[in-house]
Amino acid sequence: MLRVGTSGYSFPDWKGTVYPPEIVQRDMLTYYAYQLKFDTVEINYTYYRQPSARTLSAMARKVPEEFDFTIKAYKEMTHEIFDENWHIRDNTDVFKIYAEGIEPLIEEKRLGCVLFQFPTKFFPKRENKDYILACRERLPNIPMVIEFRNNAWVKKEGENWVFSFLEENDLGYCCVDEPDLPRLVPFVPKVTSPVAYFRFHGRNVNWFNVPASERYNYLYSDEELRPFVPVIKAAEEASEKAYVFFNNCHGGSAARNARRMKDLLGLVDEALDRPREGKKEGPEQLGLFQET
Repeated sequence: MLRVGTSGYSFPDWKGTVYPPEIVQRDMLTYYAYQLKFDTVEINYTYYRQPSARTLSAMARKVPEEFDFTIKAYKEMTHEIFDENWHIRDNTDVFKIYAEGIEPLIEEKRLGCVLFQFPTKFFPKRENKDYILACRERLPNIPMVIEFRNNAWVKKEGENWVFSFLEENDLGYCCVDEPDLPRLVPFVPKVTSPVAYFRFHGRNVNWFNVPASERYNYLYSDEELRPFVPVIKAAEEASEKAYVFFNNCHGGSAARNARRMKDLLGLVDEALDRPREGKKEGPEQLGLFQET
């Protein structure tokens, strides 16, 4: 199974570019699923605050039954984990709250996986490896994918043990495409669990010199996307589920690139043309917005 979507969906600058100018935020997810024909989305608000069971349950009701979600780990599980001496603090309670929040997606079998994106300051040392294992233990039976932002994890001399470590512990590896800059991780197509995962961040060479709002300001060309097609298809063959997400969300570039990648992969979503039983027609009647 292969799904393509975007990292988030409710951005103000998508109005008038991806969505109709008059759309309200509560209708964006429905439009994203029914009109843009995406069958998955990566939920990113959960990095900034703990997930709400009520919110996620409501989101699941807005999309077709075939639609599923991946969800980002809370920042106190990935970034804000160190004490003043750069040792990892005990954050067991944070995981308990998080697990309760995502329970509706688990119960409805709508959760693809949880994405743990670790920062550049998260180095490949014993304490950090042990912490990854602790994350695995605290969210048992939940598919997990690990994204590294420090290339020390995937340097050639350490490549074999890192991917073996992930595979042995049923942890997926997030394959990233991002600028070719020191410290950042190169594109390494690996499948280490039943979930294959790709994130396209864009190739903005000013990554470290601009605000976060501009970091992902990049639109891939067809020439840049086509070489990934056979790689993604191979990952689909090697996994039970394969996800492709575009995180270059600035100005709607992620939605444009994701739709184009679906075309290049030959994906058709006929099932998403059918509204869920009992659902009233809403913004999906508007059609794909195009500027005139």
